Amino acid sequence: MSLAPDLSALDHAAKDALILMLMARLDRLEAENAGLRARLGDPPKTPENSSLPPSRGDKASSADAAAKAKAKPHGGAHRGLHPNPSRRIDALAKRCGHCAADVSASHQGAVESYDHIEIPAIVPDVTRVVLHGGICPCCARRFKAEAPEGLAKGSPFGPNLRALVIYLRFTQAIGFDRLARLLGDLLGLEISEGALVNMLKAAKPALAAQTARIRETLLSGTALASDETSLRVAKANWWLWVFHHAGSAVFVAAPSRAKTVPEAFLDGVRPDYWLSDRYGGQMGFAKKENQVCLAHLKRDLQFALEQGEEVLAPSLITLIGKACRIGRRRSRLSDATLKAYAAKLDLSLDAILAHEPTSKIGRKLKRMMRKIRRHLFVFVANREIEPTNNGSERALRPCVTFRKVTNGFRSPWAANLYADIRSTLETARRRAIKALDAIRLTLQSQPLALPA
Repeated sequence: MSLAPDLSALDHAAKDALILMLMARLDRLEAENAGLRARLGDPPKTPENSSLPPSRGDKASSADAAAKAKAKPHGGAHRGLHPNPSRRIDALAKRCGHCAADVSASHQGAVESYDHIEIPAIVPDVTRVVLHGGICPCCARRFKAEAPEGLAKGSPFGPNLRALVIYLRFTQAIGFDRLARLLGDLLGLEISEGALVNMLKAAKPALAAQTARIRETLLSGTALASDETSLRVAKANWWLWVFHHAGSAVFVAAPSRAKTVPEAFLDGVRPDYWLSDRYGGQMGFAKKENQVCLAHLKRDLQFALEQGEEVLAPSLITLIGKACRIGRRRSRLSDATLKAYAAKLDLSLDAILAHEPTSKIGRKLKRMMRKIRRHLFVFVANREIEPTNNGSERALRPCVTFRKVTNGFRSPWAANLYADIRSTLETARRRAIKALDAIRLTLQSQPLALPA
């Protein structure tokens, strides 16, 4: 059935109106087509000129890779000896290997040491508790023995087993079905998927308490950095935020990417300095100043350069590289020297922005740089913050891997539990505590010790 109007039924005025409408639509489509054709010449987005992750970048094949000469082999290396061997065996020679003479009475010293490593048979340590009882001869009522300390009736799974389950689930991204089979094959324990879920639910209060302790330490400092990544929860798009600095990191799972998430996390607290990318939801929370990520900015400048912007982009890329090199040398520079460097960087930026670009992308770039210029070099004279948000990227990388392997969570409580676990594990990594030890300490309601 045709949707075209019956022209024979229209008068001249209606036909004129229809013609004008179609001409306007044609002009609009032609302008849209021209814009799309202009964009065909734009350079593609890559990990080098945008925030596109490296996994989505195209890696070109090298035609002469096979023809390259084999590199000179390195000198080689060997496995070091274990620092704490379980036992030591001193083997003494009985006869000379050359003449077979008896050397058992000769003085002998250590000439070679090596380790032989093995693991014992992996079997569960099962304690059967039998509570005895009877009938009281005094009151003729039944009595029963009290359970030994630490062995009360309840879940049969001990803290070490619970810690192992949490570790395997959330650091190795092992699904419940595979995890149940792994425990059966490795430990000889038949644990249902429902029992595994109950272990995680039982651990939630201890993990939430650990996260609260970490948050208190984090907000007592003067600087903070943040970032976020996507999360899939109950067939909906959520976000996993990270707030961190130095030896503390807190993750928050939320259905929103808006400013309300950091506002709720801070609960009225304001650090002096805040490091993030230029996303508005992470800006404006510092008492003194925000520092924007220069790595993100440099990639955007590189994209502008590839689009043909040659007035501002090359000089800005050079200036940002210089600022980052100063940042890497801050530990060897005095405060006065750093303030002088910051002043010179500001003067150089003024000189660059004094040029007037001729292209549309150049004018847009200049407006953006004027808007964020006071957030560019805050780190130079403030040693507590970094020039880039790489720390946030490293903290979120395991979360991205977990998301790709598991495809997210079926319920909000699981996402919130994961945020608490990541807070514990990332903080433990920064404080040089092994992941499994950190989980054990958390289940025992013990804090994660700060490095000395």
